[in-house]
Amino acid sequence: PGPGPAPSARRPAPSGPPQAAWAETLRGACEPEHHWRYRREFLLRNVGELPAAGSAQLQRLVSLSMVWANHVFLGCRYPPQVMEKALEMAEGIQVTDAPVRTTRDELVAKVKKRGISSSNG
Repeated sequence: PGPGPAPSARRPAPSGPPQAAWAETLRGACEPEHHWRYRREFLLRNVGELPAAGSAQLQRLVSLSMVWANHVFLGCRYPPQVMEKALEMAEGIQVTDAPVRTTRDELVAKVKKRGISSSNG
């Protein structure tokens, strides 16, 4: 079998030994399996040709994959332009076990709605 079509950001992750081996080198030492499964998909969907080790292209891809994973699994927020790019690159990835987070703004609104005073008086 010859090489398939070039990977696209909207197609499933390429499946092949070079891509799989490359992706495994990018896993964090303490990264939980369920985080890694989705971040790996993000990386493989967006890699195109394998970038050179230490290249700016690789650093950018890994950074955006971490931004996306931190946003999904840890509730982190980043500047709007960074979030837009990461979410665009992650389009089509279906995360089934992401935690549901309550933002500070949602908590404040809930307290105000109930008329609860935050003072101890």
